[in-house]
Amino acid sequence: MRKILLLLCLVISSSLFAQLPRNLLTPTSRIHMYDEYNGSVYMKSRYKESSVIDEKSGTFDAKLKYNIFSDALEYNSKSDLFEVVKSPTVHARIDGDYFYYCDFKNQRNSDRKGYYVLVELSDRYRIYKRFTLKIKDPPVKTGVIDGITEPGSIRMITTYYLEESGIIMELPMNKKEMLATFSDKQDELKAYLKKESIRLKKEEDLIRLVARYNALKSTDATPSQSLLSNRGRNN
Repeated sequence: MRKILLLLCLVISSSLFAQLPRNLLTPTSRIHMYDEYNGSVYMKSRYKESSVIDEKSGTFDAKLKYNIFSDALEYNSKSDLFEVVKSPTVHARIDGDYFYYCDFKNQRNSDRKGYYVLVELSDRYRIYKRFTLKIKDPPVKTGVIDGITEPGSIRMITTYYLEESGIIMELPMNKKEMLATFSDKQDELKAYLKKESIRLKKEEDLIRLVARYNALKSTDATPSQSLLSNRGRNN
């Protein structure tokens, strides 16, 4: 997949795998408040064979799962629950997804800390995705109701971001908003969308469109101009 995760592969291959040390873990407790809801606060329900990459000490084996609600990489050991320390120098690979804890800012200079999954790496920019939850609480009982009350629900939301030098911009998932976001190359991108049958909700196509926009910007008279300079967004 092009240049995706090349840097991490080099880090992993240069280090022996070992058990996850306790200095990379923080005690935590299980969240029970949504147990009766349809859906889950976890990206995936089961613990997965994973690797934790600490830039200071090496790469370690572990079984992890990502808690979207608490934005934590959870680790279970002898019935004790921990989370991997949240640090920009500690990353994790779970089922092929590479999680980075990032201290990003948006274009309005607001903090956007949290775990982001790297999906595309280039010399000029990166594309990440971030998971959040849409939680719908059950209806409030106003009296005696026969039958089973409708439970609450939890749905995972995936949002994509374009990042340059620690600044991120949310990438729209529909064509009209995307063309407005990259309006300086709107005509060229509109033709590209049609010619290539690009579907922005498909991750690979979203990556292709950003790469095309980068190529178009690189042909400008001032090719060093940031990809994020065209429009400010409240992300």
